[in-house]
This record gives sequence, structure tokens and C-alpha cells, in this order.
Amino acid sequence: MRTKLTICLILITVSVSMLMGCESTGGKQANSAAAAESAAAAEIDREVDIALAQLFQTTPEARDLAARAKGILVFPHILKAGFIAGAQYGKGAMRKGRTTAGYYNIVAASYGLQAGIQSFSYAMFFMNDEALNYLENSSGFEVGIGPSVVVVDAGAARTLTSTTLQDDVYAFIYGQHGLMAGLGLQGSKITRITP
Repeated sequence: MRTKLTICLILITVSVSMLMGCESTGGKQANSAAAAESAAAAEIDREVDIALAQLFQTTPEARDLAARAKGILVFPHILKAGFIAGAQYGKGAMRKGRTTAGYYNIVAASYGLQAGIQSFSYAMFFMNDEALNYLENSSGFEVGIGPSVVVVDAGAARTLTSTTLQDDVYAFIYGQHGLMAGLGLQGSKITRITP
């Protein structure tokens, strides 16, 4: 009887030790995953700061637009590559004032005569609550469907005034590197992510 009790106590001790080890490992993994997410978010925020500073430096009118916008979604590095078929991908952050309100990715696929690789930055200025709510409440914001998106070049930016700002979203494509024909964003899908 004593032997059975001793074996039971040993088995219980070993089981509890194993469970504590699993819990400890699980906690370490959870802490490690949280730390990785935090580091990824901090990296996106840092790149968004740099990309916005670059936009404001090259297109000062964008700073005036930012003062009126309800939110600015910035993708610091979108990579577009293709040979016959193409794809593009990037991660970014939504800024409301100076605060990050969420993280997003942008994905697109295209077909047709294309070859090359290019990277660029993309900033979307959401001018009203309806457009911002559409992004935040949809399971994926597709450029070209939903709120109107107007791509602004440096020349058009100079003509933006409070009376001409009638569209939902104004987008700037800037900081292009590499060679590839066409930077259309039609059909790009934007989805909220956890970095």
C-alpha cells in the first residue's frame, strides 16, 4: 500500500511539475509573441513618421491637407513586382492626429504586359467620417469601390483649397524607386492587421 501511495505522489509531483513547465513556456511564448508584435508595430510607426516627413517636405500642400483630414493612412514601403503577372504588398498605419489608430496592409494583383520591380510610398488622407468609418468597419477596403479616392500629383496638390476639397479620400504616391510601368492602385485591397 505504501508503495502505491509513493508512486501516486511521485506521479502527481511529476505531472504538476510538467504542467508548471508548460505554463511557464506558454507564458514565455506569449510574452515573446507580444514583444515581437510590439517591435513590429514600433518599426511601422517609425517608417510612417519618416514617410510622412518626406511627403511634407516634397509636397508642402500635403501638410495643409493633413490638418483638415480625419485620418491619414500611410504605407511607407509598397513593393510592386511583376513579369506578365504582378503583385504589390505593403504595411502601414492609420494616424489620427499624432496617434496611431491601427495597422493595415495593402495587397494587389495585376495581369498584362508588365515587367520590373518598384517600391513607393502611399498616403491616403481621409477627409470625412463616412470614408474613415467605411475603412474601419469593412472587412477589406478595396480602392475603387466605396468612398471616392483621388490620386493627387504635385501639380494638383497646389490647387487644393477648402472649396475644391469635395472628395472622400486624397491619395499621394511618392518616393518611387526602381523601374516599372504604371502605379495604378485600382483594385488594391486594404485590410486591418495586427503587426
